[in-house]
Amino acid sequence: MVSRYPVTGELVSLRDAMDKLMNDAFGGSFRSVFPPVSGQTRMPLPLDIYATNEEVVVIAAVPGIDPATIDITVDKETVTLTGSTPDVALSTDAAEATWFMHELPRGTFSRSITLPVEIDATTAEATFEHGMLKLRLPKAETARPRKIEIRTVRASDVLEAEPAQVESSAEAAE
Repeated sequence: MVSRYPVTGELVSLRDAMDKLMNDAFGGSFRSVFPPVSGQTRMPLPLDIYATNEEVVVIAAVPGIDPATIDITVDKETVTLTGSTPDVALSTDAAEATWFMHELPRGTFSRSITLPVEIDATTAEATFEHGMLKLRLPKAETARPRKIEIRTVRASDVLEAEPAQVESSAEAAE
């Protein structure tokens, strides 16, 4: 099958043409997989998220990023992670270098996750080890599972309560 891409007054960039070709062929855009090469780029931020009865744990892979440059905000049940990593090509070491490849992620990232439960941000904790950021987000007290105790009622308790109810029902009918 041959697809034609009409050019109407504007030149279609090679990237746009490739996006259209990939979209037509495979049903999805590859722009998010292969970010633009020049300027600041948006990095993907892979996450693992799981919940226990007491907390939600978010694990983010952020290799090569200084933890001091990562911002974490919690607003009710939405957690947002933002940060950036510098472009190595802009460093003083690489100022006069000849580049053969330049594929490492660079630029900014931002990822917001809406969790199915409300979080108590006052006791949340974040740790960073070997390029992995781990957030421990305690569930809000109202979001935690509760066990409801079943109270047994003795027959004598029911019989003692019934005469009073019968009398009040009779008075209400009059």
